[in-house]
Amino acid sequence: MKQFLETGRITGTHGLKGEVRVQPWADSPEFLAEFDELYLDKGARKIEISSSRVHKSMLIMKIKGIDSIEQADGLRNKILYMNRDDVELDDDTYFIQDLIGLDVIDDDTGEKLGVLDDVSETGSNDVYHIKTGDGKIFLIPAIPDVIREVSLEDGIVRVFKMKGLFE
Repeated sequence: MKQFLETGRITGTHGLKGEVRVQPWADSPEFLAEFDELYLDKGARKIEISSSRVHKSMLIMKIKGIDSIEQADGLRNKILYMNRDDVELDDDTYFIQDLIGLDVIDDDTGEKLGVLDDVSETGSNDVYHIKTGDGKIFLIPAIPDVIREVSLEDGIVRVFKMKGLFE
């Protein structure tokens, strides 16, 4: 598992004192606003966050040591990373990046149905994109009636193959 996870992208500057606008890649901008430290360069460079506030669906962030619009503009399009050790997830909650690539197994027959290829966040529940060996994509709801088990250690997602899901 990756230690540092992509969590957003700096899209531009805000004001003249070095603040940046961040597009969060998290469940909510409020989640990302809680961090005091984030990382650049795939985790190689730690940055300290002086302040963060939510503005619409974006974050306005002040990074320690970035004090001018010119310095802030130098960070445009940089990807922000978080250290997975800085987050405690609830049970049955996973980082999307950890789910991608897991084998999807029929819980009743043990048959491999495909690989978890992507996750869409719809609001009410996530939707898992399952890619079969022949390249077809099936969308299944990530709800307890369908998802029986997720095992990151074993690299599998066990699903109940509800009628109509894989047709």
